[in-house]
Amino acid sequence: MAISEHLPAAAKAAPKPRTLRTGTTWVGRNLPWLTLLPTGILGAVFIYGFIALTIYTSMSASKLIPDYTFVGFEQWVKLWSMRRWGIAVNNLFVFSGLFIAIATVIGLVLAILLDQRIRHEGTIRTVILYPMALSFIVTGTAWKWILNPGLGIESLLHDWGFVEAQFDWLVRRDRAIYTVVLAAVWQSSGFIMAIFLASLRGIDPSIMQSAMMDGASTWRIYRRIIIPQLRPAFFTAVVILLHMAIKSYDLVIALTNGGPGTATDLPSTFMYDYAFDRSRIAIGAASATMMLFTIAAVIVPYLYSELRSHNRSRTS
Repeated sequence: MAISEHLPAAAKAAPKPRTLRTGTTWVGRNLPWLTLLPTGILGAVFIYGFIALTIYTSMSASKLIPDYTFVGFEQWVKLWSMRRWGIAVNNLFVFSGLFIAIATVIGLVLAILLDQRIRHEGTIRTVILYPMALSFIVTGTAWKWILNPGLGIESLLHDWGFVEAQFDWLVRRDRAIYTVVLAAVWQSSGFIMAIFLASLRGIDPSIMQSAMMDGASTWRIYRRIIIPQLRPAFFTAVVILLHMAIKSYDLVIALTNGGPGTATDLPSTFMYDYAFDRSRIAIGAASATMMLFTIAAVIVPYLYSELRSHNRSRTS
């Protein structure tokens, strides 16, 4: 009889290699980071890598052909001395200011109305949110038809007998930018409503009930108690809308194509025109860098304040 037959089962089992156990433990402990590693590498290369390349290109002598000779801030100085860039920046201030203010107010009002637990709330919420499902190209094309003097609102008013009525904002240099605001607000207000409604539903109902028992009116409750608690939602809405305003290229191209003239030209349309149509790559990269810095000037302080408040809450 073999000696191995008299050995206990535990003695027959060969011990696992120590290196294998150690490797398995290390993988299990770092599995979340390993899962995120491919995404992190791709993001570092294709997002932050190309951001760095764009910033460097804006400091180069590139024109039709990339020329990475470093010229410092020369292209930035040229950019800010261009009249068209000044018009685009001014249009952005007008567009983003009106767009953010109007969309925020409409979204807040709609959220407060839906917060009253009205009938058919789900259907109404879906209808209000539907425009956000459309692309800006579709929105711009639809509003171009609506605002076209020969096809849209003005033509309809003439057919109804109002022959003196005029609604030609789309073709007027002093009014065209407001048509872009109108189309952008129509598409985005529902999304802002959803942000505020989610925040309203997260507030303890007992707060409102206690205030009502004390005799406060609904308007006073919202103005003094509820709306001040929506500060994070307000900042989220403003950041998202600002980001959308700065990137509003497709909406402008579909609706006005930057015209009449440069009346609706924005930094995004300026950047595309100079980088691809006029083959002035460095100027286009410089304008893209300015857009990046504008967004970063808003987001970075917010992230810093959030990180500080998070660290204070952990230490307290």
